[in-house]
Amino acid sequence: MKPAKPLITIFGGARCKPGAAEYRAALKLGRLLAKRGFTVVCGGYGGTMEAASRGAREAGGEIIGVTVELFRGRPNEFITQERRTPDLYRRLKHLIHKSAGYIALRGGMGTLVEVTLTLNQIGARILPPRPVVLLGDCWPPVLKAWKRHLAIEPRFLQCVRFAGSPAEAVGWLDKGVQQNTSRS
Repeated sequence: MKPAKPLITIFGGARCKPGAAEYRAALKLGRLLAKRGFTVVCGGYGGTMEAASRGAREAGGEIIGVTVELFRGRPNEFITQERRTPDLYRRLKHLIHKSAGYIALRGGMGTLVEVTLTLNQIGARILPPRPVVLLGDCWPPVLKAWKRHLAIEPRFLQCVRFAGSPAEAVGWLDKGVQQNTSRS
């Protein structure tokens, strides 16, 4: 039996359009992840979710879109498998708990919630250590503000890596997933 491909969750905004920097980055990210043998997991709708799905699909990859029954929008056309959840909480759990690693692009409040919950669950040891790669120049000031204004223990941020490009993000992720696999 062929081993399952590791799942990698991509977080990012739903409102960016083709041509936007984060859309182009997500498109490339999806391609690179598929070429490295990962299955892409995302929210399944538009924006960076669509771009990552499209990139992975064009590279022959598998894409799981985790959607919500309460949303009226249709999933993007590039996902290969839809997993419908009844609410946002179960969607978050599915996006976070089954993945071997995460990459977050620029997004809105939903993206911030996804990243924060992921870091909280890893830091609280609810989940084993997994790589969390924050792609783009929007993230360093966010974490700097968190450190300055919030009481965050260092272990909650130990798994975080910053990346300036999709290739660098996949490199960090690949290294982190391999390290965690060798520990098991």
